[in-house]
Amino acid sequence: MSGQYPDPETFDTFPKLLAHNAAGYPDDVAMREKDFGIWREMTWAQYNEKVKLIALGLSSLGVGTGDVVALIGDNDATWVCGELAAQTVRAMSIGIYRDALDEEVFYLLDYAGAKAVLAEDQEQVDKFLNLGDRLPALQHIIYTDERGMGGETDPRVISLAALMERGRREEAKNPSRYRQLIDATTGEDVAILCTTSGTTSNPKLAMLQSGRMIRHVLRYMKADPKDASDEYVSVLPLPWIMEQVYCIGFSLVSRMKLNFAESPDTLMHDMREIGPTFLLLAPRLWEQLAADMRARIMDASSLNRWIFDKGMKLGIEAVEKGGRSGLADAMLFSALRDRLGFSRVRSAATGGSALGPDTFKMFLAMGVPLRQLYGQTELMGAYTLQDGKDLDCDTVGTVFEGTEVRIADPDASGVGEIVTRHDNMFLGYYKNEAATKAEMRDGWMFTGDAGFFDDKQRLVVIDRLKDIATTAQGLRFSPQYIENKLKFSPYIAEAVILGAGHDYLTAIICVRYSIVSKWAEKNRIAFSSYTDLAGQQQVYDLLGREVAQVNASLPEAQRIRKFLLLYKELDADDGELTRTRKVRRSVISERYGPLIEALYSGVDTAHLDAEVTFEDGRKGRVKADMRIQAVDAGSADIRKAS
Repeated sequence: MSGQYPDPETFDTFPKLLAHNAAGYPDDVAMREKDFGIWREMTWAQYNEKVKLIALGLSSLGVGTGDVVALIGDNDATWVCGELAAQTVRAMSIGIYRDALDEEVFYLLDYAGAKAVLAEDQEQVDKFLNLGDRLPALQHIIYTDERGMGGETDPRVISLAALMERGRREEAKNPSRYRQLIDATTGEDVAILCTTSGTTSNPKLAMLQSGRMIRHVLRYMKADPKDASDEYVSVLPLPWIMEQVYCIGFSLVSRMKLNFAESPDTLMHDMREIGPTFLLLAPRLWEQLAADMRARIMDASSLNRWIFDKGMKLGIEAVEKGGRSGLADAMLFSALRDRLGFSRVRSAATGGSALGPDTFKMFLAMGVPLRQLYGQTELMGAYTLQDGKDLDCDTVGTVFEGTEVRIADPDASGVGEIVTRHDNMFLGYYKNEAATKAEMRDGWMFTGDAGFFDDKQRLVVIDRLKDIATTAQGLRFSPQYIENKLKFSPYIAEAVILGAGHDYLTAIICVRYSIVSKWAEKNRIAFSSYTDLAGQQQVYDLLGREVAQVNASLPEAQRIRKFLLLYKELDADDGELTRTRKVRRSVISERYGPLIEALYSGVDTAHLDAEVTFEDGRKGRVKADMRIQAVDAGSADIRKAS
């Protein structure tokens, strides 16, 4: 890399990179995290010191080569230090989503055979204690936040402070021990067991080597360079592969600064204070931001609404012509960028699933240099990225250097399964050779996604291969494409398009409660809960107009003829979404079979009796009736289904 980044042959593990940065740039800021309203900085020397004490503490507990250390909690500096410490003793780290329920935690730790876990607080510790003796391999539960932990007597439980004190004693006995541990690490070590998205089944654990990840990061940064001047706010969950690539890989290779917000509630305020230069948000977060902006303008004066609508129209028209509107920027977008904390953004990305073209154009018009990427956990995250030179709402860009992508078994239009390989991909699935053989053939990873290359050799991803549906008339369609158009509406949080094997398309829609409730209050519509709100005829009429508007932009055969508003939001706790917020269509089809049947049976009401999971993990049954509303496929008129 022409000397800009450390040599990946010499510094082939993350602990080696950390020690290198601490020696060469000890006083430079590596991370910041906000606590009680104050940004607290951690230099590279302090980062290295904390990792050293945790690593020596883990070593003193007998955690070492081949063991597994789990981490669960909010994104923060302690998580990153704990992960690096585990890798320093040549253990493998596995991240668990903070909102995972007890049984999900059990599945992952039992599968991985975790020996130790770093848990943020009492809430997370209780998940492991509730499992009792079901995890015989788990010997150490280390907690960070001491609130509520004073009376805990389980011998496995130890505070992070006590662990680091053990580390100090280890260092006193052998001052060179930490350096010896670092030198013993090798790029061939499996550093991370990274959970796959689990859209079709329980997540698998992809084995990722540190040397391969470092080399892949270097290739990635040829397409999207980073250096020590870059500021990154960590938003997406750390167990996700792309957050691992950025918070561990990019940070250690380029010395890009990591910033951790105080809480999800203060995220946007904290982001504005930092002014990141680089940003990665999942499509649902970009959609939420777009919806929130459109919702706030509902309460604005008529003049401000006119400015918003006019500025948005001018901006999007300019983007569609390949430029930017200076007038729209002066009227609207400059202030919006500042309000969101996006004024200094030089590079922004979205990935994990498709982003609707309307949302994409909106942020480009705002002056956010948003680019779509594509990848999988098994391929070390992203391996394609748009170049940002032309308006490109349809592709995920070109393939990284050193990566091969082909389309397997293409049909007459060139659409087939996306198949990929490169020399830095995963080793296979941990303790699951059968799954490795099923998805890896002759060194190629079969992604399960349908796509094709356009005439500029840019990859177009259509949908999951198994999700591309065919109507009774033989029309093929992508549910995801239509769903993304619906979710541009500020009133729609989630949508599931149906129609496989049927004469027409229908939709199950979840309202965006925060915005629809505000709309209802403004229009003096009484309601007592989400379920009550979603059942109001005025809300059906509102959503019917949104559906009709989307229909107007679709071919007639792909227009939605009927829809219902689900009595609840889709929830990862109920298995309806993955922890990365992707829809599990098989679960939807099974759980809401009676609703789907009703949408195609000519009735005007659908009845459901289903099991749900409450926030505390308890299960219960909910009975609900939902109105079915028809949409005239050729106009914006709506009527009750008959």
